[in-house]
Amino acid sequence: MSKPHNPKLYWTCLTLTAGNIHLAASDNGLVYVGSLNRPFAEMGDWIAARFPKSELARNDEKLAPYSAAIMDYFQGRRDFSGVPLDLPGTPFQQEVWQGLCEIPYGETRSYSEFAVQIGKEAAVRAVAAAIGANPALIFVPCHRVIGKNGKLTGYRGGLPMKENLLRLEQTRSLPS
Repeated sequence: MSKPHNPKLYWTCLTLTAGNIHLAASDNGLVYVGSLNRPFAEMGDWIAARFPKSELARNDEKLAPYSAAIMDYFQGRRDFSGVPLDLPGTPFQQEVWQGLCEIPYGETRSYSEFAVQIGKEAAVRAVAAAIGANPALIFVPCHRVIGKNGKLTGYRGGLPMKENLLRLEQTRSLPS
């Protein structure tokens, strides 16, 4: 993950069984994963706000490795370790997002447990805000953070998507 910059960005629209997801990447890594079945404008607006001087071009081939990674994930064949990310965010957000990537596949944490895990127990609300600002749904697994009482709470992709991701991870184990 790196600091904000204005690289050339590439995008694609991946069609899954459940619907479509827009993806965007720079030459350095994935910068954005959209919500399920949201219009291109969701991604376009997000990119315009964070990369105002960047050129955005459709390039399905350039995004093919990320598309393949998502397809493999939904088949229970992989998680996203080793996938290059180029996420714009504050140092605090970067730290939170890195911590999310350390929650094991198939496991969940409450917001307060996660805040303790990353050494920010006094900043649970700020941690929750950084989780909510995660630009790379699924790849940075914010869906693994749930309410203290075990209930599902906010998710940019929608609670049904969060529920489906958690169910997938809890019913399939990754190959060793």
